[in-house]
Amino acid sequence: MYQHLKEAWDQLTAEGQPFEVTTAEVGGVAIRTYCHAPPSLREIWLASAAHGAADYLVYQDERLSYAGAHEIVASVATWLQQQGVRPGDRVAIAMRNYPEWMLAYWAVTAMGAVAVGMNAWWVESEMQFALEDSAPKVLICDRERLQRFAAIRENFPELVVAAVRMEDAVPDWVCEWMDVVNTPGSLPEALIDPEDDACIFYTSGTTGRPKGARLTHRGCVNNVLNVAFSTAVQTQALVLAGEAEPADPEAPPETLVSLLATPLFHVTGNNCVAHATTVAGGCMVHMYKWDPEEALALIERERVTVFNAVPMMAREILMHPDFERRDTSSLKTLGGGGAALQPDLVEKIDQLTANARPNTGYGMTETCGIIAAVSSVFFSNKPASVGPAMPTFEAQCVGPTGEALPPGEIGELWVRGAPVIKGYLNRPEATAESITEGWLHTGDIAYLDEDGFIFLVDRAKDMVLRGGENVYCAEVENALFSHDSVAECVVFAVADDRLGEEVGAAVYLNEDASASADQLRAHCAGLLAPFKVPRYLWFLDDPLPRNANGKFLKRELREHLDVGDAQ
Repeated sequence: MYQHLKEAWDQLTAEGQPFEVTTAEVGGVAIRTYCHAPPSLREIWLASAAHGAADYLVYQDERLSYAGAHEIVASVATWLQQQGVRPGDRVAIAMRNYPEWMLAYWAVTAMGAVAVGMNAWWVESEMQFALEDSAPKVLICDRERLQRFAAIRENFPELVVAAVRMEDAVPDWVCEWMDVVNTPGSLPEALIDPEDDACIFYTSGTTGRPKGARLTHRGCVNNVLNVAFSTAVQTQALVLAGEAEPADPEAPPETLVSLLATPLFHVTGNNCVAHATTVAGGCMVHMYKWDPEEALALIERERVTVFNAVPMMAREILMHPDFERRDTSSLKTLGGGGAALQPDLVEKIDQLTANARPNTGYGMTETCGIIAAVSSVFFSNKPASVGPAMPTFEAQCVGPTGEALPPGEIGELWVRGAPVIKGYLNRPEATAESITEGWLHTGDIAYLDEDGFIFLVDRAKDMVLRGGENVYCAEVENALFSHDSVAECVVFAVADDRLGEEVGAAVYLNEDASASADQLRAHCAGLLAPFKVPRYLWFLDDPLPRNANGKFLKRELREHLDVGDAQ
């Protein structure tokens, strides 16, 4: 099977083929990049005009075609130009996943300006920090974010503000979205270099202030081609193995319908879902906020074919009481990124869905999207893996003294290639700490197997060091998740006078399920070495807290849970 994957890989990346790989010198470093990649996101947006009357953006009872979207994007870009925005200038976007987010984004990037993705969960002080850090000329926001900005507006007297979806009177210092989109004009001409900034997305900021990652046009374009390659190579491998029929060149392509469940101010939602859907001429279904019941209704109504979010969202869909009564047969892939899918979830997707195959993509803000991806039988066969690094990456696991480790040995994963960011905005020291001669230090502990598949073990900073033994939180979480009663869990280090650190776990059980601490420990003891079994267990009455992208707030839990309350 893996020989067929290698054969398909070599075919698709060969000279003259769509995914041919070459090298380019960036900052004195030779990096891998696709030979036929468009130079910028502008070309990707212009090419999507060919999809014409096809549905592009769906939100509740609103539907917008590609042709309609192109008209609006041209008007928004013209309005931005009238406000003094030029190539290289920054425009901040602060709103929920409304269709206007994508329309503003394409207007900004296609005219050569830089989109600054503002976290919609930020409070006033966090918003102020990002605006001061990125210094945009224009802020485009929704009503909720406008209310927060109003409290700090005096600090930004020159900032032009436009607002969408206003439900009440609009302040006289705000331009309404309707006036923006009614601006006559065509998309301004722009010469964009592949190494120009396309967007700035802020990292989660688990410690201190978030860092503004500078994603380039080259990085974003290579990412969307990596997303396409991951599908193409695994499909071709199955054909070569005789497990799938070759595509009929005369048959019309199946329409891709994506359910957008993660925020557009992160690379998962924007670079992986939105970019890929746009390139494919697909339809993107927006949600006001994440709700598994609503997600199931939308999958049925819109005949959604692809759902890529974070693993807990896929788990919540499968475990929801409505899952059995909703028609989810349109789904072809179900999975996510942002964290590895636990092996039990891979099995559940295979068992519980009619046509969907499990898939995952592993990546970071600092790589403009995915580093690796895997799906179908390759994922089912190696459910603990996130797949091989995509063609435009070199990948290596590095030991404590910086030496590259052989396959099977655990170290920090470093990657180098076109999708790696230019650096962090206004943070040269942080850039130097994270990127060495083009190699990005991911901060993830991993190993590579003989087929080049990446196996994530843990985040370097999340490891539990118990009496000199490394305990990888992800491994313990996988064991807990395999218990039928566990709906959600996170594992973390708890300070211990004797051993330095002990294993702690916060657990939220499925509705109507019951499991004692001793039962969960006994379950883990059958799967893990004794020193990995959680000593401290907290049973929570409510679901675990999450950030805007759906990831559990492990640090917040660790800081607020009292050891005296553990079982």
